[in-house]
Amino acid sequence: MPKQFIDKIIKKYVPDPEVLITHKHLTFLGDRLRDPNLWHLSRRSVSMAFAVGLFAAWIPVPMQMVISAVGALYYRANLPIAIVLVWITNPVTMPPLFYFAYRVGMWFMNRSSPTDESGFSVESMLSGLSDVWEPFLLGCFIMGIICSSAGYFGIRYFWALQINQKWAERKAKRTQN
Repeated sequence: MPKQFIDKIIKKYVPDPEVLITHKHLTFLGDRLRDPNLWHLSRRSVSMAFAVGLFAAWIPVPMQMVISAVGALYYRANLPIAIVLVWITNPVTMPPLFYFAYRVGMWFMNRSSPTDESGFSVESMLSGLSDVWEPFLLGCFIMGIICSSAGYFGIRYFWALQINQKWAERKAKRTQN
């Protein structure tokens, strides 16, 4: 049931793969876009899409969707799912998620939070950036690894659980007949 539901959503909102393959701005990719794993829902392609998309979501640069698409092409993951997952970090969720990543980086670097009571100024902000970037990037990397691993193994577990449930239902039907 979940696969059919997800398949309907993808077919409704994602353009036909053939349209994308023949698009004039994507012709430089050649036959790479013809890989069926990029478009079909399989345990491997969906779990890899979660890994790629969730990792790319934690990369604090613009154009995360492009990074996710390149990762999906490289790892032969489901392209639409990988691109959509990047939007977990959108303009509304970015501040709390990236602040959390900064705090994780501070914790891993065993640093305490700077407390500056002097108020806001451009000079204090620029000098503060030199103290913030290392724990922020480390936290983003750590959160990217954790989320992509959790997404990959979570989808594989959920998928296997669904398959086992369907097999049990089939077995129960056979024993009833």
